[in-house]
Amino acid sequence: MAQTIETRGVDTVPDSERTAKPGSLIRVFLGANLSLSVMVFGWLAILYGLGFWEAVSAIVVGTLLGAAFVARTSLLGWKAATNNSVASGAYFGVRGRLVGSFVGLLITMQYIALTVWTGGEMATASLGKLLGFESSDLALSAGYALIALLIVVFAIIGYRFIVKLNSVIAPVMLVLMVLSVVALWPSFDPGYAGDPQLYALGSFWPTWLLAVITTGLAGPVSYVTQTGDWARYISRSHSEGEIVSKTFLAMVIGLSLPTVFGAFVATAAFDEFSFAAGYVAGSPVWLVVPLLLVAIVGSLGQGSINLYSMGLDLDAILPRLSRTKSTILVAVLSTTLVFVGKFVFDAEAAVTNSVLFLTALATAWASISMFMYWRTRGEFNQADLQVFNSGGSGGKYWYVSGWNFKAVIAWILGSGSGILAISSADYLGPISELFAGIDLSVPMAALVAIAVVTILDAGKAKR
Repeated sequence: MAQTIETRGVDTVPDSERTAKPGSLIRVFLGANLSLSVMVFGWLAILYGLGFWEAVSAIVVGTLLGAAFVARTSLLGWKAATNNSVASGAYFGVRGRLVGSFVGLLITMQYIALTVWTGGEMATASLGKLLGFESSDLALSAGYALIALLIVVFAIIGYRFIVKLNSVIAPVMLVLMVLSVVALWPSFDPGYAGDPQLYALGSFWPTWLLAVITTGLAGPVSYVTQTGDWARYISRSHSEGEIVSKTFLAMVIGLSLPTVFGAFVATAAFDEFSFAAGYVAGSPVWLVVPLLLVAIVGSLGQGSINLYSMGLDLDAILPRLSRTKSTILVAVLSTTLVFVGKFVFDAEAAVTNSVLFLTALATAWASISMFMYWRTRGEFNQADLQVFNSGGSGGKYWYVSGWNFKAVIAWILGSGSGILAISSADYLGPISELFAGIDLSVPMAALVAIAVVTILDAGKAKR
């Protein structure tokens, strides 16, 4: 039967279409994250000056913490039968849920740009080594355009095709990763202990904590607005425990595996300016064709799920735009970011700072959403959630002209506190400075957001 293009946006998914099983989450996350744009974070940990096993410990600890925090967000979309941003309208207001859409839009735009950047560089470097030409701005531009075009096509087709796509991508990428290990093993030093002279924050523990956040915890947190995109199609016959446990497992496996692999590649074939260039330059000729497949196949999963979610977020912000038009628009914006930013910003600084900033925004939003989910016992009025999308007004979640300003203020203050507690090589927030340069952005964003919404909402009876 021919594959049809999905036309559903952020409207309520009827029970008749909710036939997926919790295990589909594992296929989506594993296939989507076995990609260069996730592997590059392992390179980032080595770039911070950490040794291989130090980098692995930071990645694993951060991923476990992040997955434990984020796993329950899949319940938003599952219970509300829509994406997480729209579901958050129960707490932020049917218009205030645009906060979630805005956060999701920024996060997915970043990861699509990373996908186009790393995939395009890998494709260009691989072809250059095969055909004997030097990398140039023109060649890189062609590589970026190719990856962008491919992920647009797959994202537009929609959810069910993406699930099938990632079921194929996972085993293909695993084989390619095994081949890479075989090829790079002779140059890999498992005892590599890093370089204290290059610690990004001057000493070990602040640098290790920075890696925990950027290369571990930030991965799951980047999905706080996306988990519902997939969970909304899972049958109601399953339990909350099944949804949460499968989401947790999917994130731990799907994110830690490629990131640790990225640290392995960076240790064996290090290039301080480009993960992809070092990967290709350090590989034997027989691995170059597989690397070309890594560039293309590995970009499809990650790029398509982020672009799919990004299309939904823009569809939520501008309901008159169809999901297809939203997807094309955001693809153009993300690819433009790559073309503009590639030759202007330092890769390490750009990725680190954007990840820390967006993680603070996402943590505050997720903390409020899950705290309010607990307070309201996970109950949703699905019809009232869709008032804004249908152009109407009123309903249970109307609050003040569609906004729950208490939740919005809590998000602003939580996000601001998180940003003020960031510690990176380029920026030291005043809160972090009080604690000897330790990055406290995630706990500050979460605690302040929950505290403020609790204080502002004090005395109000549970709905």
